[in-house]
Amino acid sequence: MALGVGLTVMRQGLVLGTTALRRRMLVTLEINNKDRAYEWFLAWMSRQTALQAQNSRALAPWTRSHQLSVETTVEQRKNGSSSALFKLVAGPGTHYIQYKRAWMQVKRERETKSMQLMSGIPWETVTLTTLSRDRNLFPELLTEARDLAMRGQEGKLVIHTAWGIEWRPFGQPRLKRPIGSVVLAPGVAENIENDIKSFLDRRQWYADRGIPYRRGYLLHGPPGSGKTSFIQALAGALSYDICVLNLSERGLADDKLFHLLSNAPERSFVLIEDIDAAFNKRVQTTEDGYQSSVTFSGFLNALDGVASGEERVIFMTTNHVEKLDPALIRPGRVDLIEKIDDATPEQARILFDRFYGGRDILPSAIDKELSRRLGGIVEEELASGRRVSMAALQGLFIRNEAQDAVAQCRDLFVTRRTP
Repeated sequence: MALGVGLTVMRQGLVLGTTALRRRMLVTLEINNKDRAYEWFLAWMSRQTALQAQNSRALAPWTRSHQLSVETTVEQRKNGSSSALFKLVAGPGTHYIQYKRAWMQVKRERETKSMQLMSGIPWETVTLTTLSRDRNLFPELLTEARDLAMRGQEGKLVIHTAWGIEWRPFGQPRLKRPIGSVVLAPGVAENIENDIKSFLDRRQWYADRGIPYRRGYLLHGPPGSGKTSFIQALAGALSYDICVLNLSERGLADDKLFHLLSNAPERSFVLIEDIDAAFNKRVQTTEDGYQSSVTFSGFLNALDGVASGEERVIFMTTNHVEKLDPALIRPGRVDLIEKIDDATPEQARILFDRFYGGRDILPSAIDKELSRRLGGIVEEELASGRRVSMAALQGLFIRNEAQDAVAQCRDLFVTRRTP
């Protein structure tokens, strides 16, 4: 009996001693998947493991991740095509890494019994454990992971989409489009760009006068005129991201809409396309007849109600401005309305010169003559009531040489009703 009691005391003492020693000699850092650093660290760890495997063929087995997870990103394009990208990261389990000659234990845990309320994603945590003397490496590691993630987005445009009540990057960051590559009618691009730059520079002016610091823009015009392309180019020129909001998305309600608009990522435009289809005569339905739970009054309150957020820039686009409810486009909700129309003779010539005048510093005499001829054709067709979109001209220039493009351009003109 005495021997049993002694062994029990020794075992408990050993457990307590080990726990005390662990607390004194080890330090842990927990990162949950609600924190942005969670994805940064997983991507950083995946890259570090790959680099170690390349630099050392005799890599010890315990430094490799034998439990992996795949993260798939699918990008669906408007033309129906899609692309998928795969990224392998450390899966749930225990892993070991070496960072600046310090060993760390990485434990990724997933809670399968409970899910996040809005998104339905399981709760996950990553716990890093190392010696207490190396605790100063945690901030360095996270900084390196953040810089690695930001480096992939440097000089690029990030598109965000709504995922439950959160904004998440959609697909890979895209190269910024030069704002001069979108050819609009004279003065249109300059007017919008000057207005938004003036707004962004007057934050304190709004605060001093008690005016909500938010701005709304409506770009309207026929399809293919360059509305969305210009917004993307403008965001790239100002180093802003774009948050695409689909009001007809299933499950989107007024409360979620309030939360999304009030918590848009910093330095981002909120883009709502085809607003006339979302709210036509104050009824929001999709093509299959499904009626969303976002109400018209809820959307208006989210734009400029008492509980609406500030420090926000919203762009809305429509092909039919005459269908919009006057309550939606009144001042305060939409501060600047600009029409992006079909091609004018000057726009057609500018686009032609950019496609076919790049062999030398200046276009050749033949290209200049073809450019003037194209402008004359556009002017004649406009006088007869026929119009052509800039997207149609661009597609023609991509497929053909200069002379063939001018010869075939009349086939693109259509009779379009103007509101």
